Amino acid sequence: MHTTIVVLRILFTGVLSAYALLIIGYLATQIRFAHRTYRRQRAVPGNVGPATALPTVDVIIPCFNEQPAVLASCLRSVANQDYEGLLTVYVVDDGSRNRQQLQSVYDEFGRDRRFVIIPLTNNVGKRKAQVAAIRQSVGDLVVAIDSDTTIEPDVVGKLAAAMADPGVGAAMGHMVASNSRATWLTRLVNMEYWIACNQERAAQSVFGAVMCCCGPCAIYRRSVLTTVLDDYETQMFRGRPSDFGEDRHLTILILQSGLRTVYIPDATAATVVPERIRPYLRQQLRWARSTYRDTLLAIRLLPRLHRYLTLDVVAQNLAPLLLVLSMITGLALVAVSAAPPPWWSIAAMAGLSLLQCTYGAWRTRKMAFFAFAFHGFINIGLLLPLKLYALCTLGNTTWGSRALPAAQHTSATQHVITTTGIPAYADSRGTYEEVVPL
Repeated sequence: MHTTIVVLRILFTGVLSAYALLIIGYLATQIRFAHRTYRRQRAVPGNVGPATALPTVDVIIPCFNEQPAVLASCLRSVANQDYEGLLTVYVVDDGSRNRQQLQSVYDEFGRDRRFVIIPLTNNVGKRKAQVAAIRQSVGDLVVAIDSDTTIEPDVVGKLAAAMADPGVGAAMGHMVASNSRATWLTRLVNMEYWIACNQERAAQSVFGAVMCCCGPCAIYRRSVLTTVLDDYETQMFRGRPSDFGEDRHLTILILQSGLRTVYIPDATAATVVPERIRPYLRQQLRWARSTYRDTLLAIRLLPRLHRYLTLDVVAQNLAPLLLVLSMITGLALVAVSAAPPPWWSIAAMAGLSLLQCTYGAWRTRKMAFFAFAFHGFINIGLLLPLKLYALCTLGNTTWGSRALPAAQHTSATQHVITTTGIPAYADSRGTYEEVVPL
């Protein structure tokens, strides 16, 4: 028994120490480069040049079972853009069952000559809905926006300014939660978005390799988009069609083409986030599967990217594994020794959580940012098991970015648009949300 306790203590100490060292080194390096993006953004104002030189822009907005008021807010924010170039907006109704409720929105904005409404007969999924509009559009640049997202009036202009560099193939804006004050969870998610944008993406952007230009608001160069569109639309995984993680996959394809991807900190888009744990976990499950799958593609890119990107990929995939191992050995040690965990281990975990909050609190000048430390409990208690589940179920055929009830699996001639409104399985706070039993 004594030998077992000694071995477990050594394993626990070693694994937790390795995790702490990896996280500290990763965060320190990440913040260093992220702050470089912040300084550049403050020093250089966005400017595309004279109006005569402005590229034409197509905005693509797929919509599926959205609430009419939410969709109207999204379209209104696009209509109010101060972009002086030619702007065309393609709204794709992806076979919404509440289309009659949405019709008044389509009628209102359809009177604006800049708007094109594309009603699809069947629900084909966000990716194919996007492709349907992209193939009809002709603009120099393509902006992808989610139907539950609103953008500031200068977003299209600032994203287009980033594309003035011919070496940039895609760019993303800054994401915030539009319903951040709704619940304690949305407050934490809003902080999570800030860290993901202002630390993770900002650091990657220094080297022109943002690994995921987030779906709610991103811009793409059409010349490269057309070359990867077929691969994007027909992505396969383990011999089966893959219809999830479309934003991450498209970003990887852009990087594979040899162009850069960047983050624009002052192009702000506000998107609706889950207000309850269950929809939040469904979202995280989809994202975890997407991350694991596209990491396999990203690994092939690493040799020609800056070595920081290798650290980024290693840390994001190895750190959760080390944390899980430390939790397992720690619980085993407690069970065998009948003693509480070592005080230093609890202090170390608390310190790491506070360390992650420090940069955000300093940059935002909001002490409330330290409340993000509570996200550590969600991470350990819920997200880590969820990531393991995602890793073990990569072959799940129901992992699409939206799910259909049996009644909707019909042919085009059998499909009927009902007036029942948003069905129970659709979470209006997460368009195209995956429904997976938990």
